[in-house]
Amino acid sequence: MALLSVLTPVLAVVLCLVLGFMLVKSRETKTSSTSERKTEVASKAKDFKPWVDQDLQDDTETTAREDEDGDWVDNCEEDRQHVPYSPPSYPEEMMLQRSEEFYTLLNQRRSVRFISPKPVPREVIDNVIRTAGTAPSGAHTEPWTFVVVSDPEMKHKIRQVVEEEEEVNYRQRMGDKWVNDLAKFKTNWIKDYLDVAPYLVLIFKQTYGILPNGKKRTHYYNEISVSISCGILLAALQNVGLVTVTSTPLNCGPQLRVLLKRPVNEKLLMLLPVGYPAADATVPDLKRKPLDDIMVHI
Repeated sequence: MALLSVLTPVLAVVLCLVLGFMLVKSRETKTSSTSERKTEVASKAKDFKPWVDQDLQDDTETTAREDEDGDWVDNCEEDRQHVPYSPPSYPEEMMLQRSEEFYTLLNQRRSVRFISPKPVPREVIDNVIRTAGTAPSGAHTEPWTFVVVSDPEMKHKIRQVVEEEEEVNYRQRMGDKWVNDLAKFKTNWIKDYLDVAPYLVLIFKQTYGILPNGKKRTHYYNEISVSISCGILLAALQNVGLVTVTSTPLNCGPQLRVLLKRPVNEKLLMLLPVGYPAADATVPDLKRKPLDDIMVHI
């Protein structure tokens, strides 16, 4: 008992020292962790570029870092010459008439999955693509590639890739809620129109440009720019009496890029089957939101 009474204060001192040491180490670890997080956040902020899209990753793409290689060039050119611009001017009555007619035309646009195999003149498709190419783009980089496929064998290969991935999407990736939301439209992974439509138009966004000398050029806001061109493309198709359905097949981009032999700087944004509507085509009975629900006038 005497020995225990002597050792008890010693043990208490040792225990206090151990606890103190552990407390100090814990604070050091937290400080170090906080410092590392701050460094990581600062690094991300330094590397952040608002024109770079946070979309699905293409595993086959070799990501280039501007600060890690010397293959990038500055988008510096001599000042562009400005030329006079005088678009047509209309009386207010004609402006109103034209706006109503254009709205009526585009309000008839629908997503159509029943497409006729009837041939479409190639010149019409060329003009539609030219029209899409008039879209604005960041720093006028025009970061789009429209791949037009009419070869039956290639169309079927595209269908095989899409249907294989879409079946996995519907059964696994998309989840019950997404699948249930689509059920009322009676869609599934079977895409007959990919074989039937006279043309498939695959729109790729160029994540960066490749110059003739192999140097790379930044494409600012490339996804927004290409998306605008897709909207103009849909309007152009409606204007000539053709139909399509906007398709963004999940996880198909890398395979289709390789199949179509597109370079690594291109990523698939949209796939459009294009043609006349089938004689027995149907569409869901949908209503569009009224103006008051989509516009705020301040």
